[in-house]
Order: sequence, then structure tokens, then C-alpha cells
Amino acid sequence: MQEKNPLRWWILLTVILGTFLGRLDQTVVNLALPKIITDFSITVSAAGWIATAYILANAVFVPVWGKLGDTVGRKRVYLLGFGIFIVGSALAGLAWNLPSMIVFRIIQAIAGSADYPTAMAILAVTFAEGKERAQALGIWSSSFAAAAVFGPLIGGPIIDTLGWRWVFLMNIPVGIIGIIMAIIFVEESKNDRIPAAFDWWGAIVLGGALSSLVLVLDQGTSWGWTSTNSILCYICVAVFTTIFYYIENGHPEPIVDLKFFRNPTFVGTLVNNFIVFMGMMGSIFLIPIFGQTFLGYSATESGYLFIPMAAGLIFAAPIGGALTGKVRTSYVIAASTLVAAVGLFLFSYLDARSTPISIMIPMFIMAFGLGFGMSQRTNAVAAAVPPHEIGVASSVLALARNIAGAFGIALFGTLLNNTTNSNVLAIARNSSVNLQNATTDATQTMQTYIALIELKAQINAYDTVFLAASVLLFLGAIAALWLHVPERKLATPIIVEG
Repeated sequence: MQEKNPLRWWILLTVILGTFLGRLDQTVVNLALPKIITDFSITVSAAGWIATAYILANAVFVPVWGKLGDTVGRKRVYLLGFGIFIVGSALAGLAWNLPSMIVFRIIQAIAGSADYPTAMAILAVTFAEGKERAQALGIWSSSFAAAAVFGPLIGGPIIDTLGWRWVFLMNIPVGIIGIIMAIIFVEESKNDRIPAAFDWWGAIVLGGALSSLVLVLDQGTSWGWTSTNSILCYICVAVFTTIFYYIENGHPEPIVDLKFFRNPTFVGTLVNNFIVFMGMMGSIFLIPIFGQTFLGYSATESGYLFIPMAAGLIFAAPIGGALTGKVRTSYVIAASTLVAAVGLFLFSYLDARSTPISIMIPMFIMAFGLGFGMSQRTNAVAAAVPPHEIGVASSVLALARNIAGAFGIALFGTLLNNTTNSNVLAIARNSSVNLQNATTDATQTMQTYIALIELKAQINAYDTVFLAASVLLFLGAIAALWLHVPERKLATPIIVEG
């Protein structure tokens, strides 16, 4: 039996710090965009490429870092990524125009993408005992989602008091602390098999496929889903994916081992993760818009609405780990998804008279559901693959979550727009105005009439979107009942260097 690492909880705290900082950076930068637009004298659409460039680079390099971590050493890759991230943050804080900002954000994204696959593999190796591993992975996974919640709470005051550049510069001292902790606490681990050759062509082709997919998901709403740009992206995704399939089948050390996708546990868990994160990211995207548009909240007040979400994630994560070995994993994942679906369903009752409690209660329920299932989902992936490929498997999981978020925002945004347009026509057909009894002039009455129709159409559209999302998660909960997760500990073909 493998001896427990006495520093294992310090290692958990170390990788949580890295993961939280990297994900926090993404959410906080979005808050800083209005200030950046003013300082650089750029348009809103141009500023959108600051976020798009980060998403693209992050998605492309996640599999590369995961494979490198498994082969050359996870601690080495983790430290390298963290170090480059600090440099990229310093450069972004000193950016002088849009092109320089985009370049520096790409550097940040490339470095930040090293965190997720290596951190998960480090924890999976450090916590070899099943129940403890599930608890550790659950707490760590919650930090991924919590960063999206705390971003508006932390970022707003920093931007208002210190300026947008400190959104990047604050990463430097925190990052240095994280590097020191990693050097002290984290032990090196890697696969003991010597790789025949790194799959550079597979990495390049996969990067082309992912870039095209993420780009169309990010820009499709503004381009139009049937526009020339979108169609070109679809073609690139299909062509690159086909080429990638043939490369991976013939490579001795593929960047993504396609046999993962013949593993029903891996595929089922991946699909459940995709559905859950699509619902979570889609709702996080829409709730602040609803609060500011229809309830009159400021950006800071909208951020406060997410406090219950943070609480739900924090409270629920240890519960999920504690259920390991006591309740069948598939039942926990199914129950988790079902509770999250209930939270999303409650959002479908929002209207212009809703109070903060009307948002906070569903937010807590949804987050609680997400939280107590996160450890089980992450642990299921770790248990479904050989130990020497945990880094690659976790990179696929990270990709699924990132793409799920992009899908959720694109799907929810498109559904919202289309449903609003349909609702306007439907409400207008069944509505009328009596101008004879109007107490104001006809023009003003008609303007009020049209505004009320648009208001009702938009609010009803939000309700429809959240209802559709809850149904999606409900179906995901039912499907999760058929997951079979092997309850095993990690085997030992892993070198741990003291």
C-alpha cells in the first residue's frame, strides 16, 4: 500500500492557488474591458479579440501540456507554466495598444493552459486513496467554478480604485507565492515509459480543429451561424478533425489516445461534464445581464448575486468526497446533475418584479448540485484511465469543460435572441391598445405599448432558455444512472521523485 504523503493537503492548497488565479484572471479581465476600450481608443468588437485570443490559445495548448506533463514531469511543466503566466501578466499590465495586449494575452493563455491537466494529475498521484482523492479533486474542481464567481467581486473594486492594469499586475505577487509553494511541497512525478516521439503533427492539427471550433462558437452570434466565416470554420473543424483521427491512430505516442473514447466510463463522464458546464456557464453568462437589464442592478450589485453560488460550491464539495465508497458514483453524479437542473428550473420564474432572493436561492441550489458531484466526476475520469495517462485524460476533461462553456454561451445566447423575436410576434398578435381611452397622445401610447411588448418578450425568452437548460440537465441526470465507474486506486507505473 502506497504511503500517504504528509504534505498532501499543502499540495492541494498549492494547486488550488494556481487554478484559482488562472481562472480568476479570465473573469476579471472581462470586467476591465470597458476601461481598456477607453484607454486604447478601440471599438467594442475589436476589444472582443482580447478575450477570443485567450480562449483560442488556451484551448489549443491544453492537450500539449497534458502530454508533456505525463512524459517530462508534471512538476516541471506546472512550474514552467506558472512562471510564463507571471511574465505574461506583467507584460499585459504594461500593454500599450491592442496588438500588444492580444500578444501578451496569448502568452498568458498558453501558460495558463498548463495548470489544469498537470494540477489534476499531481493530485491524482498525491492522493492515491480513493476517498481522499475524490475529496481533494472535488475541492480543487470547485475552485475552478468559484473563480468565475469571485471574479466580479474582486475585480470591480480593483479596477475602480487601482485601474485596469492591476488586474494583471496583481498576478505577480500571488503567482510568486504559488511558485514557491510548488517548489517546496510538490514532488515530481511522471510516466516511467520513455516516449518514442512527441506527437507534434497531432498537436498542430488538433490546434487547427480547436481554433476553428472555439472561434465559431465565440463569434458565430455576431457573424451569423450560416455566414461565410462560420461555414469556413465548420469546414476547417471537419477537415482537421478527420486528419487528426488518422494521425492519432498511427502514432505510437498520440497527443490524445483515442482509445479513451472506447471507454464507456470516460465517455459518459465526459458527456455529463459537458452538459453540466454548458448549463452552468450559460447561466452565469445570462444572470448578470438579466439583473442589470430588467432589475436595474449595477455591475457590482450583480456580482453580489453570485455569493450564494460560491457558498454552495464550497459547502457541497466536501460532501461529494465524503460519499465516495458509500454511495455508488453514478447515483451521486445523477443526483448532483438533477439538483443543478432544479436550480436552473427555478430561474425560469424570474420576471421584472423578482427580488435578489429570487436569484440567490436558485443560484445556491444549482451550485450545490454542481459542487457535490464535481469530485465524483473528476475522480471517475482518473479511475477510468491508466495512471500514466492521467495528464492527457485531464486535458481532455479540461477541453470538454472549456468548449462546453463556449457552447453554453453560444447556445443560450442564440436561443434567447430567437425566442425573443418569436415572442414579440406572438405577443403582438394577441395584444391590442385602445387609443380612444388613452390619457396621453397616441404616439406616446404606442411607444409605451411597443416597449411593454418587447419587455414581456425578452423576459419570457429568459424563462424559456432556463427551462430548456433545466430539461437538458434533467436528461443528463437520467443518463448518468448508467455510468459504471471502476472503484479502484491508482496503480503504480508512476515515478515519484523526492
